[in-house]
Amino acid sequence: MSWNEQEYENYLKKINKAPQGVALIKQPKYHNKKVKVDGFLFDSQFEADYYSELKIQLRAGVIRGFCRQAHFILTAGGNGLKPMEYVADFVVWGLDGTTEIVDTKGYKTDLYIAKKKVFKEKYPKLEIKEVSA
Repeated sequence: MSWNEQEYENYLKKINKAPQGVALIKQPKYHNKKVKVDGFLFDSQFEADYYSELKIQLRAGVIRGFCRQAHFILTAGGNGLKPMEYVADFVVWGLDGTTEIVDTKGYKTDLYIAKKKVFKEKYPKLEIKEVSA
């Protein structure tokens, strides 16, 4: 049995090996597709759509403002350990002075669930709003 070049490349892709000089592009673990909007790279189409909706709400005067990829320190680290942090997809400021932490979720990982618990302990006055696709 002999393979042509294309059949061999297909076989290598199937077993997740790249031909020499070619790097394989791994599929995301949760089948999300990265999307670029306004020069920002989003982890999913759903997150990008949520961003676009926030922009509309801001222009319409429904919200006071928002930011994306806000970092919250959960543990300080030290002794060679990096600090643990939670990165929220969005922080939204309402016209009434409220602050909303928003996470767009397609799937809740074990790491996310653990970080959310630590977040609640560290920031008891803040709550993460999960928005699902």
